[in-house]
Amino acid sequence: MLMMNDAIAVFNTAVNAVKPAVAISAYLILENGKLFVHGKPVEIAEASRLYLLSVGKAAAAMAQETEKIMGEKLAGGLVVTKYDHALPLKHCTVIEASHPVPDDNGVQAAHAIKKLLTKLTSGDVLLCMISGGASALIADIAEGISLADLQQLSRLLLGCGASIDEINSIRKHICVLKGGQLLNYCQQAQVISLIISDVMGDDLSVIASGLTVPDTSTFKDAWKVIQKYQLEEKLPVAIKTHLKKGTDQLINDTPKPGEAIFERVRNDIISNNQKALDAAVAFAEKAGYHTRVIQTSLQGEASDQARMFVNHLLTYNGPKPACLLMGGETTVTIKGNGKGGRNQEFVLAALDELIKKDVSPEGFPVVLSGGTDGTDGPTDAAGAVIDHTIIQRLNKTKLKSDTYLKNNDAYSFFQQLDGLLITGPTQTNVMDVVVGLIN
Repeated sequence: MLMMNDAIAVFNTAVNAVKPAVAISAYLILENGKLFVHGKPVEIAEASRLYLLSVGKAAAAMAQETEKIMGEKLAGGLVVTKYDHALPLKHCTVIEASHPVPDDNGVQAAHAIKKLLTKLTSGDVLLCMISGGASALIADIAEGISLADLQQLSRLLLGCGASIDEINSIRKHICVLKGGQLLNYCQQAQVISLIISDVMGDDLSVIASGLTVPDTSTFKDAWKVIQKYQLEEKLPVAIKTHLKKGTDQLINDTPKPGEAIFERVRNDIISNNQKALDAAVAFAEKAGYHTRVIQTSLQGEASDQARMFVNHLLTYNGPKPACLLMGGETTVTIKGNGKGGRNQEFVLAALDELIKKDVSPEGFPVVLSGGTDGTDGPTDAAGAVIDHTIIQRLNKTKLKSDTYLKNNDAYSFFQQLDGLLITGPTQTNVMDVVVGLIN
């Protein structure tokens, strides 16, 4: 069990390195009444008011850290985050909403954001603290589209295997705040966005659907995603009608790079998956593991990537003990009716592959895959973790890894075998970290 504990410690270290308390304190400084963002002064007039808008899975922690720094300088604020992620705050109203499928609180959150922004004037400053998850938490649907329509679309997109940038290209074109459109409500105030990245390549236009960022995608791009996954006939009529109006240029597209609306906006990434991996590497090496990062842009079907990772572990011929790491975010094409998430499915597929290869207990690796936000799919687990003892536990049951894998039921499988990785909400979100240990 020592190696399993080591894998969990590596993962926890990666998560701790990208928490808001670490990132924001390094970027946001208030000194003698002057505000500095990443070392650069922010011009603030004497009469200027500072407001805070914090959205996403890390929103409460980002707001809490910002309140510590800004104190009474804040004129007010709003936090929109996932259920069970709220923290005590002095200057901000908190709205918790559903993720990944939006609910009525998400609709109320969108209204509350617009209401906050109406308070702004051109002389004010809006601090935006943005993290992954905001795309689902804020249900800022366009006129004519209902919450039920959005929920149906969300389930379709989550189950078809679409990537986050594909999903967000659609979200941006059926919403009124996403895709840089939030700035339409900011009354020309100065906007400073500090962003925790949860997407591959740190594409600002994809993180939280680019609330304060120019959008390079179009209505036509969104429709191509619908066609790619053959969703045309499954779409709610209102969403289909809206997108078709957009492709026919009957609706204005999202604001694009170079437009005047972005002249008073600054967007800075303050944490990402690479920082998490760097911390994991440093910890593993200090713990005595020879460490190798296999992949920093992990994507694709979870089960396919798991089999490739197992191959890396079994063919590794370097010095041992070794720690192999990957970072990124896979997807799952749902074909069964079980319960789970991409990280749990990754570990279950890895286990299934190890069983098929008849790996001995002596050569059995530790495999962990976890979401840095502490949740994986619609479950209370961050992911799953296995070591050589899983086979002994499995042999005492009638559970079949391949059966549960086909039914996308990794949560039920690992729940019965004590293999779930439970962290609770981590108050951050930089995609996933995969850890493999070998003796």
